[in-house]
Amino acid sequence: MKNIITASITFDFKGKRYTPSIEVALDTYMQSIGKLPDLHGLIAAQNNISIYSYEYEMMLAEDISFTNAQGMVAEYIVDGMLNNEAFESAWQEHETLQEIRTIVEKNMGINDLQQHPEFEKTLLEIYKSALKKHATKEITETDSFF
Repeated sequence: MKNIITASITFDFKGKRYTPSIEVALDTYMQSIGKLPDLHGLIAAQNNISIYSYEYEMMLAEDISFTNAQGMVAEYIVDGMLNNEAFESAWQEHETLQEIRTIVEKNMGINDLQQHPEFEKTLLEIYKSALKKHATKEITETDSFF
């Protein structure tokens, strides 16, 4: 599944109205950094707006509008606004479920884990619990280091 959006910002600078925009393939960023990128910075870079300019400051004062959504990201855009946290969480869960389904198919021969929703939910809960324990352990180890 590809998650693609058009992000644009409308702002006024020196008496002129600007509407810079970019098309963003979100999966690339989610896979590499685990979250959405700084879209203001991307829009500025793709539209030759220096991040050290007053023009950029004016752009930062405005909300980004999202259109032309493809993929599951479309479910997280309401009135042109993207719920970043909800999308990131859903994307990560979707990716995790894909990995779990692949492992179950390989090790148990179950080709369609979605036909066993309770089992799929249980495996996802186990994964989330392990992540939480691992994160807690890292925090504890870091705290004891100092």
